[in-house]
Amino acid sequence: MIIRRNGWVHRLLVDLAGKAQKVKEEKDMLQTIIDHAYEGVLIVDPKGYILMANEIYADFLGKKLSEIIGKHVTEVIENTRMHIVGQTGKPEIAQMQKINGREMIASRIPVFNQGKVAAVVGTVMFQQVDDLFALSTKMENLRKELNYYKDELDKRLQAKYSFDTILGSSEELEKVKRLGQRVAKSDTTILLKGESGTGKELFAHAIHRESYRGAGPLIKVNCAAIPDALLESELFGYKEGAFTGAKKSGKKGKFSLANGGTIFLDEISEMPLMMQVKLLRVLQEKEIEPIGADKPESVDVRIIAATNKDLLSLVEQGKFRHDLYYRLNVVMLDIPSLRERKSDIPLLIEHFLEKLEKETGIPVEGIEREAVDVLLAYSWPGNIRELRNVLERTLYVKNGPVITKQDLPAVIGSEVTVRENDNGAGTLKQAVEQAEASAIRRAIRECDGNKLRAAERLGISKSSLYAKIFKYQITE
Repeated sequence: MIIRRNGWVHRLLVDLAGKAQKVKEEKDMLQTIIDHAYEGVLIVDPKGYILMANEIYADFLGKKLSEIIGKHVTEVIENTRMHIVGQTGKPEIAQMQKINGREMIASRIPVFNQGKVAAVVGTVMFQQVDDLFALSTKMENLRKELNYYKDELDKRLQAKYSFDTILGSSEELEKVKRLGQRVAKSDTTILLKGESGTGKELFAHAIHRESYRGAGPLIKVNCAAIPDALLESELFGYKEGAFTGAKKSGKKGKFSLANGGTIFLDEISEMPLMMQVKLLRVLQEKEIEPIGADKPESVDVRIIAATNKDLLSLVEQGKFRHDLYYRLNVVMLDIPSLRERKSDIPLLIEHFLEKLEKETGIPVEGIEREAVDVLLAYSWPGNIRELRNVLERTLYVKNGPVITKQDLPAVIGSEVTVRENDNGAGTLKQAVEQAEASAIRRAIRECDGNKLRAAERLGISKSSLYAKIFKYQITE
């Protein structure tokens, strides 16, 4: 009766019913849209109560859709920030979120009406939950792989050795180690001088590790191994478009990579004079200038240089700059040769045999005293590196479980025999050279002139053999 008498009420109810139907239709359409979305979708009100969601999201949460509608988002989703976005109104795009023990990528987007947050739409990418789990697993594997390579890079850029790993207890070695430990704690430039194979790189590692820069990078550069034309770009880097063939992104040089740490310049005597000038500027100004750069760049790097040559003699010959020499030679560590600390040889033999047994898989029970005596009597021109190479070669040629005198390379036994039969005539150097020349001639003869085989028999590289042939003027 009221409806009949009051037409406006009737019209209002009809209008409200129409609007309700329209709202229902719009809501159903919205539900249909989110149900067909390629990702999980969840909609909450500004306070965080769940208004709508699709089956994909519910399945991902391990629940039925009817179980989550109307609940506060914090009751349903762990580590959620949907309600926070509802308060701040600040979108969060592609954020990592852990749910059910898995990492997922979530986006939280506020929806505004008349300047106020009306709702927040949250999404989890992918149409199938299995896709999300697969990506989560893939991402976790990539993260582990990235961490592995990062750790490996850190290992390569950091010091491998400490002063404790430099084996030997002779007074000659201990004196240098004590000085090295003292200067390591400062930031002064250090020059390592010593014959090839004495362990200069080990000292560089130990000094870096002992310094306050120990957590920073240690970058190693062999100045003799890089062609002169490439040395500048290797050391100082270059900018985009600096020259034809340059990388679009440019390239960092060794000094930039060593920033905050130490750079070890091995065989510094081989550095061209042009590059010596640029290195001097680094030492004086603490800055580098990459190729193609508009202005210099500051670097915080400690320099450790090494040489097996007499730099002062090279200065006198005009092959090394005197001002650079004095800049580098602030503190010099003169590393003793192996023949100057022969009391360390038994300890080194024991260490190398133990290490080589693991590396080669060849068992060895020890070394005869007579063989040790021969090794003690040898002059070791190649120092510790040569000792290790001799022992490794001996493992492959030995006939029994114990290394004997007969297992040692011929050049070692020949030198000792010549010196014993010399009755004191001539200097030790002359005796060594005579023994070397004799052993080389015999090896070449027995190998029918094959230099590579002769070098292998002597336990030295082919290049070393040619150098000695030239030195002793050996003719075939």
